[in-house]
Amino acid sequence: MKFKLKHVIIVLLVSGFRLPVLGNDPAPPVSIFRPSEILNIMHRVADWQLDSWKTKGFSYGKTDWIHASCYTGLYAMGSLEGGEKYLRVLVDIGEDMNWNTGRRRFYADDYCIGQTYAQLYGRYGEEKMIEPFTRQADSIIGKPNKESLSWKNDIQYREWAWCDALFMGPPALAYLSTVTGKSEYLNTASTLWWKTTDFLYDPEEHLFFRDERYFDKREKNGAKIFWSRGNGWVVGGMVRVLENMPSDHPDRPKFEMLYKTMMKRLADLQQPDGSWRTSLLDPESFPVKEMSGTGFFCYAFAWGLNHGMLDKDTYFPVVAKAWKVLNSAVTKDGKLGYVQPVGASPAQVNADSTEVYGVGAFLLAGSELYRYMKEHPQDK
Repeated sequence: MKFKLKHVIIVLLVSGFRLPVLGNDPAPPVSIFRPSEILNIMHRVADWQLDSWKTKGFSYGKTDWIHASCYTGLYAMGSLEGGEKYLRVLVDIGEDMNWNTGRRRFYADDYCIGQTYAQLYGRYGEEKMIEPFTRQADSIIGKPNKESLSWKNDIQYREWAWCDALFMGPPALAYLSTVTGKSEYLNTASTLWWKTTDFLYDPEEHLFFRDERYFDKREKNGAKIFWSRGNGWVVGGMVRVLENMPSDHPDRPKFEMLYKTMMKRLADLQQPDGSWRTSLLDPESFPVKEMSGTGFFCYAFAWGLNHGMLDKDTYFPVVAKAWKVLNSAVTKDGKLGYVQPVGASPAQVNADSTEVYGVGAFLLAGSELYRYMKEHPQDK
């Protein structure tokens, strides 16, 4: 049987085949893993946040942890190509605050901003940037730090009695140690880190309770309550301490072991869409993606790839899935949605939920992924 050309074309068209239109082929989709595209979306998210501060003001004090955790991401992005304007924003904030931290001397939330002050000092070398925090840090390492971490008598204002504090306090002392060359700040950060870890870390689940109040609480499915962002604070803080810890520091092997153990566990808890739910062990009760925990986890995984501490064949797919879902939560104008509001335990989120610490986590993750993709452009 003979077929004419026009009959073949008809069959192909009916079957779904489309003939190319010369000169009008659509451009191939741009990979979100291309370094330029990583920078583009980071700038879009950061610019949305800066515009929000400009038009609506700061929802909390400029030295508050909520904003200070965002500054960490702005600094990381500001250190990349085209980021100088973000560093200038941070310098302006420091000037506005006379380089002071929050009013409560021993409350980790109130000196989270110290890590950004130390990084800016390391870049610009102006003593005024760290003078107030150095005095404060001297008093922190000078006090006994021997209290129980049981959640009573306002212990959180004196000790690192909740897991969030491990992002706020230890990195501040660790970065100060690096820029001043004084090891006592890092050594105190390490000692107090392990005090908190001994109290809040569950060696069976390889996760941190938020604080003592959650030891005996359970989710609807009977699982222990392990809050996503709470553990995000932990691993985000851990890599920032490791960033400042010499390879021969006696405590470094313990940090590396804890880091690798937790990252393995967290990889197993990643959901099919690439996110982590607000409840790590009961995702069915909190079925919506959440971006603050996901952002900090993505940051910590990508940091491990960049520092040779994680196997790329195993963990790059984890980072890739996380970055995809983080991108999916960004609107066209740059607003990052699906960020759980301020809290201490798992809660529901929606597309309109946003907060500045989620932006900070997003920018930290993007900064590490950008560096990785510059070195490994074939991994997409």
